[in-house]
Amino acid sequence: MSTPESAREDDAFELFDLRVEVIAGERPMVCSHRLGHAFDVHGENLVFAAPSTFSLYSLAALLPLLPAKQRDTHDNDWMTTDADIACPDPNCGARFRITRTGRRRFHHQDVTAVPLPPRVDR
Repeated sequence: MSTPESAREDDAFELFDLRVEVIAGERPMVCSHRLGHAFDVHGENLVFAAPSTFSLYSLAALLPLLPAKQRDTHDNDWMTTDADIACPDPNCGARFRITRTGRRRFHHQDVTAVPLPPRVDR
């Protein structure tokens, strides 16, 4: 069954695409990080370009921040302004820069089986 376009527009939302890249910090990197290694986030997908690798432990530290960085935030919110994240190893000088690179449009019905609640006119 096809859904009318007006109904699809009512369930549309946008997320930022992200780029997460290893940048240099003030101290030497002691983990497996390599300057310039990176991955992208498109919706729910992490996109790794070969032959780049990315530390599992650093990824675990970054994952909680990515959904918040994908969403619109207030101009004064730290999530809008702060882009550099330290490596979770206190002995490593690596930093990871999270950059918003574009917007991608999604539809609620394409990403979940849970229906939207009925609209209440205000």
